[in-house]
Amino acid sequence: GFWGRLEREWEEMSKQQSHPWLSEYEQEVDKNYKFTEDNPLQNVENPLEEGVKRLKEGDLPSAVLLFEAEVQARPQSIKGWQYLGTTQADNEQELAAIAALNKCLELDPGNLSALMALAVSYTNESQQSRALNSLRDWLRAHPKYGSLVPSDTASKPFVPSFMSSQEHAETRDLFIKAAQLFPNEVDPDVQVGLGVLFNLSNEYDKAVDCFSAALAVRPEDAMLWNKLGATLANGSRSEEAVHAYRQALQYLPGFTRSRYNLGISCINLKAYREATEHFLTALSLQRRAKGPSSSGSVVPQMSESIWSTMRLAITLMNQDSALLKHVEDRDLDALLHKFGIE
Repeated sequence: GFWGRLEREWEEMSKQQSHPWLSEYEQEVDKNYKFTEDNPLQNVENPLEEGVKRLKEGDLPSAVLLFEAEVQARPQSIKGWQYLGTTQADNEQELAAIAALNKCLELDPGNLSALMALAVSYTNESQQSRALNSLRDWLRAHPKYGSLVPSDTASKPFVPSFMSSQEHAETRDLFIKAAQLFPNEVDPDVQVGLGVLFNLSNEYDKAVDCFSAALAVRPEDAMLWNKLGATLANGSRSEEAVHAYRQALQYLPGFTRSRYNLGISCINLKAYREATEHFLTALSLQRRAKGPSSSGSVVPQMSESIWSTMRLAITLMNQDSALLKHVEDRDLDALLHKFGIE
């Protein structure tokens, strides 16, 4: 019947698509960052400092607004653009993240945090060759590993989405050499780079080992737990993925990306109601601190990928059509009420 077909379709989709560390939609990467209109935190004093504080508290939407205020007041603020990019990625807004990180790198081409975050964001957006480019740039800029990168592999400004196997193998070998350079110390960032590379080549068990090695050094790093979860899910290990996402959320309750990924793993485990609750919580987190926009409509920063995946979960629950109508209308308050979420 219809429900069996839907479930089979989801299973097929899961096999064909890698688990989103970010989003499933493929859009052209826009160079220009689009700021929130009527930012309610525009005039806060010391927005960078306050943004970092909100970030540590797990309030990602407020942190985004504060970092936007910082770079609008000080367009040359390297840290402002860096934090804006990494926080937008964690808030499930990949394209905004890429635009902000690229702006950071225009100002500071050797910014290691921005280069590694950009590699992850490009991986999530299926921009594979750009991801490899960012990883090589990270090695080249690193004081410990720069000498490993041959001078003839200069960064290419225009690269296609798809990587060649040779390009991947060369980048992987450079990172393996970096890991071997100091055999008695694990550099978690090198392990993250290797984890991204093994995800790109669908070698998920190897990627799991890399992220696990990084977590041994940084056990309270929510971003690492999320990357481990996404990799386990990519390797069809949904139950283990759920545990990793819960760890991420324990350290950073406002981590929208991890909440969304947890919902997807719940769909794979056929826990549709729980999945829907996670998606609603993620949307609520994204909306928080923004309030209604000037027109009174729903804030556009709520991620379309979360809405569309939640629609699938509600359909698979075989619930009454009123719930789907609320999804079509983007009526978050009605759905939160129906599911008893504060």
